[in-house]
Amino acid sequence: MNQANKTANVTNNIPFWHDPAKRGIVFQAAALLLVLMIGYYIFSNTQANLRRQSIATGYGFFGKEAGFEIGEPMISYSAADTYAKALLVGVLNTLKVSFAGILLTTLIGLFVGIARLSKNWLVSKLAQGYIEVLQNVPVLLQLFFWYGLFHNALPLPRNSISPLPGVFINNRGFYLPIPEAHPVYKWMLLALLAAFIISYLLKRWSKARQDLTGQTFPLFSSFLSLSIGMPLLVWLASGAPTGMDVPHLRGFNFIGGLSFSPEFGALLIGLVLYTSAFVAEIVRAGIQAVSHGQTEAAASIGLRPKLVLTLVILPQALRVIIPPLTNQMLNLTKNSSLAIAIGYPDFVAVANTTINQTGQAIEGVALIMIVYLIISLVTSAFMNWYNKRTALVER
Repeated sequence: MNQANKTANVTNNIPFWHDPAKRGIVFQAAALLLVLMIGYYIFSNTQANLRRQSIATGYGFFGKEAGFEIGEPMISYSAADTYAKALLVGVLNTLKVSFAGILLTTLIGLFVGIARLSKNWLVSKLAQGYIEVLQNVPVLLQLFFWYGLFHNALPLPRNSISPLPGVFINNRGFYLPIPEAHPVYKWMLLALLAAFIISYLLKRWSKARQDLTGQTFPLFSSFLSLSIGMPLLVWLASGAPTGMDVPHLRGFNFIGGLSFSPEFGALLIGLVLYTSAFVAEIVRAGIQAVSHGQTEAAASIGLRPKLVLTLVILPQALRVIIPPLTNQMLNLTKNSSLAIAIGYPDFVAVANTTINQTGQAIEGVALIMIVYLIISLVTSAFMNWYNKRTALVER
């Protein structure tokens, strides 16, 4: 007891600059104070410069008339709308190209990554060439290439390419027929949502049944039957409307149907091809990380190569694939800001136009940072959730 008291007294008598724990607290407090002082200096200096130049601050410009048009808005928009709505249109355009790009990148990257490991020499070398070429060409250069190709290689609207009835391709864009507006399509969408819910419940029931009896259930075929059959039944019950809104030439361009601009096409293709090359290498590495003994064990019980890949290899490879795949999804979303170089009206382009017209540079840059931060955090949260759901639980 006396020895413990002596040790405590000695410890208490040590000057704080000789005590690593106390010294660490002092250093951290000093570093925090320094950061706060630098932040205050930057803030006060910025405020003083803005007052000297008579530049207003804040987001009051949100309610003012924007006065500029935006191509390919996903919601109704005109130049008479506010800056807030213009910025919303830019966010939706960014989300549109990012969501479509992530889906296509994942599919193409998975296909090319598996092809890279094919025993067929030609298939493997073609996949390797795809990866090596697209990885080593800067993404901005690829965007310029596709943009120039669409504008210079495609014909004028009057000489449009029509690979399928109602489909037209020219240097003004890509035009597709779509069903005419009808109330039945809303109910078909609800039927599709119901099919997804039923498929999810079937999956849970099937897993519980397999754990008890060992019997499997054809989940994939059931999902296809439900997701196609239920909307089809709703469509038939509503009289099977077949009206189509087909694009047609009027004046110097096509109207009607669904259209995509060359800028959107160039941005989407450039981002997908560039990012899918990295995803393919991630898939290849993930598959090769699975022990070869797993493949031999699956083959020894008579599983076909397709089932070995889908039931044995890929589920285990996901543990290695998903974390770097998340990084590539975030890179694709952030690289979409390069759209301004080829004229696609994404959020950065709309925000830059807003900054030029209002002079609110700080607010505009802050909005760009916040929007991309939110998109990145949501993407990361979803992928982390999915990673936990697919992680193998070791006993």
